[in-house]
Amino acid sequence: MRSNKKVKLPVGISDFKDVIENNYYYFDKTKFIENILEDGSKVKLFTRPRRFGKTLNISMLKYFFNVKNKDENKKLFENLEISKSEYFEKQGNYPVISISFRNYGEENWDDGLKTIKGILKRVYAEYKFLTEKMDDIEIEEFNSVRRGLDSVEWEASLINLSKYLYEYYGKKVVVLIDEYDQPIIDSYVKGYYDKAISFFKSFYGLVLKDNEYLEMGVMTGILRVAKENIFSGLNNLEVHTILDSEFTEYFGVMENEVENSLKDFELEYELDDVQKWYNGYLFGNRKVYNPWSIINFLKRGKLKPYWVNTSGNGLIKLYLQKLKNEIFEDFSKLLNKESIFKRINDNMTFGNLEANFEKNIWNLFFHSGYLTLAEEYEENKEETYLKIPNEEILKMFSEMFIEIYFENYENFWSLTNALKKGDIDKFKLELNKVLIENAGVFDVNGNYKEQFYHGLMLGLVLMLKNEYEIVSNGFAGKGRYDLLLKPKNILKGKEGIIIELKALNMAKKLDKDKIKAKLENECEIALNQIDEKEYGSILKNAGIERMLKIGIAFLGKEFEIKFRRE
Repeated sequence: MRSNKKVKLPVGISDFKDVIENNYYYFDKTKFIENILEDGSKVKLFTRPRRFGKTLNISMLKYFFNVKNKDENKKLFENLEISKSEYFEKQGNYPVISISFRNYGEENWDDGLKTIKGILKRVYAEYKFLTEKMDDIEIEEFNSVRRGLDSVEWEASLINLSKYLYEYYGKKVVVLIDEYDQPIIDSYVKGYYDKAISFFKSFYGLVLKDNEYLEMGVMTGILRVAKENIFSGLNNLEVHTILDSEFTEYFGVMENEVENSLKDFELEYELDDVQKWYNGYLFGNRKVYNPWSIINFLKRGKLKPYWVNTSGNGLIKLYLQKLKNEIFEDFSKLLNKESIFKRINDNMTFGNLEANFEKNIWNLFFHSGYLTLAEEYEENKEETYLKIPNEEILKMFSEMFIEIYFENYENFWSLTNALKKGDIDKFKLELNKVLIENAGVFDVNGNYKEQFYHGLMLGLVLMLKNEYEIVSNGFAGKGRYDLLLKPKNILKGKEGIIIELKALNMAKKLDKDKIKAKLENECEIALNQIDEKEYGSILKNAGIERMLKIGIAFLGKEFEIKFRRE
């Protein structure tokens, strides 16, 4: 590891040569090369969430294996782990085809195919010298790709290039494909999946299946998408997902690497908080940190969400919109830092997603990095416990909750700001607006579990996570409170807030005055419960002198609020 605290941090840089030559801070993953050579499978697919080092690893493989500029590239690996390996002799031994779809994002197939053609034209341009050893027909085929002519059989462009490279160098070819599934996911979200899948089935199949010029293929992506469609008959494919322990250390940052990097940047005192914010992923049986978040934290020194601001939430949001009512209860549990028991597997396809949205959305969340294993995965078990991995993703979930379930985002800032200021009249007014404007959240019969309102309020108050430590269903005094907001900076004299919720279910209709009286009575019961069970002791013990106790009672979209201060 290059571990000088004056070293620059490679935020947004995924070219291996750039990282090494410009002395950027680098977590040494070069032993990955040795492991994939020992693995022995002809074609390997590694699925990991976005921003987990896939593109940098593909770039590393390109510079290692490429026979082109091999002497210059060899210098990049001096003093790195692979230079100590017997497999270092494989450096510079193969022609390499390397393409990436990580930036693909097109609204229709015409534009999508145009983008794909552009990528392939650039790859061919790297090897324009190959025409020196071609006959006239091959030269015409090669230049047709470079010109982007319609007559080109674009699905065969990679297998043809592998043939040209083999004929030039007399060596089989290493094919590297980064984010292989991005165009497929994008096409599904935007409605041109059938055209895209038809193209990629041939495109990938031709170059990776029964290609006599192929030495090895390595692909990365997020999902193991439709193996039976894209990789039909590809018997030489070995898939490594986040359920496997093998290769885990090469995608993501391990605990010891995080500890060393924090020392290098003199941030040791932040270790516990860094674990809370960016750890929590369990890939196979190993704990992993998100590298994008770690690198950004090392650069900026601030604990805040970094990964969740990256692109690629389109598919997640599409399914949340379709399923928001069915999954509300599970969504609420996750916000409450509870685990949910769900079936997950490696063989997720868009076909089985469509067949059962409700069951398979959790598979999508899991493989995309929004959920992780709550326990070590056992291969013979079909179901396992899943949880939100860390504070970074929890904050994303709370924002997504509001975006998916409610229409007017601005009302929430007014609502949470009123709560923060202790302005209960304003808080009541804004909460009323939220409930009236978002009637679709409620079912038609008017009967709701208290858990529904708990999830609702938790999703709202989580917007205050930067200023308060928010705990749901925690123990204090003689029982469990519903929601507690403990100021992070007690020196500013902010109030600690305890919220107790009640939900009424009415078998018969009552007039408005009687409903109001019943709700007010439940609010008093909630406030008395806070006092009698001494929930406030947890705030007093933390040195918080001022306390706001709030009781809220709900009946459908009707509610009342009462409060006490001390």
